[in-house]
Amino acid sequence: MTREVPESHPLNRLFRGMTEYTFMTELGIGDPRLVGYVADLLARFVPSQRIWRLRDAQGRRLTEVTAMVAEAESTPNVERRCECHRHVGDYTLFWTGVYPEALPRLQSIESPDHLINYQRQGKRSYYLASTLLDDDEAPVLRRLSDEFELCAFGLSRVRREWEKSEAEPPRGPTPGFGF
Repeated sequence: MTREVPESHPLNRLFRGMTEYTFMTELGIGDPRLVGYVADLLARFVPSQRIWRLRDAQGRRLTEVTAMVAEAESTPNVERRCECHRHVGDYTLFWTGVYPEALPRLQSIESPDHLINYQRQGKRSYYLASTLLDDDEAPVLRRLSDEFELCAFGLSRVRREWEKSEAEPPRGPTPGFGF
């Protein structure tokens, strides 16, 4: 079983700060719930097993979007359907925004996902998940559906920021000054 990154973990704070900064300054999006959801998505997918956490009835890992959608559509359980659609939205947003260079491999000619459009499917899945919820998260999922491309672009900018921070030397006390 994969553990999630605790909310108090520095990685969560890093993703939250970078996402808030990027979405506000570059995209003009100051919606704390939307930005928080996107930042949490990054932290949830840090343990790479979480990306492929959905399993079918036989316990097999679902690794293609088409299989995830089929699982959502075949279950009579509304909670499970919502969970699957939300995961498809998260999965497609993650790959489209953070690692678009991986899409050709994920959608290779040998893949069942070859003919699907990740952006369209992500928008559709977030929309469907939003219609299955009666709580306060439904508007966030609806907004992710409506603004999928903008959020994917925002995630690409967050990635740029973390790559930039990795290239910078660590900040700290200046040697020789006794700090």
